[in-house]
Amino acid sequence: MAESLSSSVTSLQSSLQCLESSIDILDAGVSDFPRLTKILQTTRHFELLPEPTVREAQAAILDEITPSIAHLLSVASNHVEKLARREEALRAKAELQEGRLSHDSRPSSRSSSRPQQQRRPGVFGGGGGLNDGSGRAAELKKLVQKKERLQYAVERLELQAKQRQRELRKSMAAQ
Repeated sequence: MAESLSSSVTSLQSSLQCLESSIDILDAGVSDFPRLTKILQTTRHFELLPEPTVREAQAAILDEITPSIAHLLSVASNHVEKLARREEALRAKAELQEGRLSHDSRPSSRSSSRPQQQRRPGVFGGGGGLNDGSGRAAELKKLVQKKERLQYAVERLELQAKQRQRELRKSMAAQ
């Protein structure tokens, strides 16, 4: 019986050695496990979504930003129209001022020509003895000057009417 016991002890010792070597091998394999889990861990860089979900999100964003875009476009177009009206008004004002300046320069030339016309009859005839040709020329000059004055007055009135129309449109747009 001692022999059978001794063979059992040796067999148990060899099993223990085998088990210890297995534990050492497993320990060596498992000791690197935290690093392996970190390496083998999958990281999602891009998440794949189904197409209907993407379309719903696009529609929601579109519904959310469409009113804002429409409002901004209307504000921008109103501002552009306002600037265009202002530009037209400034141009009309410039034309009106230019017309006034040219009109102011005309009377000085007329006033300088009138005394000459008044002096001429005194030089030529002394008071009423104008010949027929020079009388007609003076009358034609007066008519031409009157025509120019009337044309200028019509142009000025047209410009003022345009300016008032613009102001009326501007006030109507502001309301």
